[in-house]
Amino acid sequence: MRIAGAVRTVVAAAACTVLLTSCGSGSDDASGSGQRSGQAKEAEHGEGSRARAAEAGRIPDVGDRLQAKIPEDSRQVVAVYGDGVNSADSTVVLYTKTGKTDSTWEKARTWPAHNGKKGWTTDHRENDKRSPVGVFTLTDAGGVLADPGARLPYTKSVSMQAPHYWPKTHWHDFDYVIAIDYNRAKGTPPNDPTRPQGQTKGGSIWLHMDHGSGTSGCVSLSKSGMAYLLRTLDPKQHPVVVMGDKTNLAT
Repeated sequence: MRIAGAVRTVVAAAACTVLLTSCGSGSDDASGSGQRSGQAKEAEHGEGSRARAAEAGRIPDVGDRLQAKIPEDSRQVVAVYGDGVNSADSTVVLYTKTGKTDSTWEKARTWPAHNGKKGWTTDHRENDKRSPVGVFTLTDAGGVLADPGARLPYTKSVSMQAPHYWPKTHWHDFDYVIAIDYNRAKGTPPNDPTRPQGQTKGGSIWLHMDHGSGTSGCVSLSKSGMAYLLRTLDPKQHPVVVMGDKTNLAT
């Protein structure tokens, strides 16, 4: 049995293989539109509609298709609102239910973020530079840095270090990582190479630290944001991520 926050060991050779095809690709550059203020992006996504949806016990701006995939026992949702299907800009919002009988999602924190440099897809493929649309559980975390007090099981390993032949702006991408359970084995370190749906469906889709532009499929936000999520997401609350561009989210 694993204990949340316990440090696990990983095989460096396998990790390097995964990292070369993960979201922090050396082909990413500063051609993305860059980060914008969280306040401006909040306005674009419609603060009023979010509040009304939250009152109805729903994650704001998420349609029936994805809403139905949120587990009934989940009390923490990381929502990633992509600006557009071909945009690398997004906003991350943490929603929580505070009481055991509370059916209302309350907005806890908001951060500007980035997703795949080519946007979003409902049929993610290896190296397509798009982030997968969907609802995915969050069960494992790790990074190059020491555990900041994570509630999810945390693996500290230098094998997650971004290769230094990548641009210097990317070297700290994986200081903190939360694995998104897309085509991966739950209960393993984020850089475990297992791909249950096969290699062509891609993998190593993570929440990780931002380098100022789009990723190769992951979602990235500030170091402080990652630290907050690591200290807040609790396996007992069954956290999930709901992610996609605003059109696919609303479907």
